[in-house]
Amino acid sequence: MLKVIKNEAEYEAALERVYELMQMDLVEDSPESDELDVLALFVEDYENKHYPVSAPTPVKAILFRLEQLGKDKSETDYMI
Repeated sequence: MLKVIKNEAEYEAALERVYELMQMDLVEDSPESDELDVLALFVEDYENKHYPVSAPTPVKAILFRLEQLGKDKSETDYMI
């Protein structure tokens, strides 16, 4: 039975079930596919409430991208 996730134990159990379902070759509109869709919504809601991730500032986003590209901040000081 599907229900709203209310605590960490239920969250962990939901993640395990999501993983199990994602390993299957699901058919669209099957009971398992519908279960995955609903569980994903519940997991997303729980994560938004308990593990919020704020958007980075524009400068932090640029610095992160530079790091991904292997660039040194000092090489780009003129940009900031």
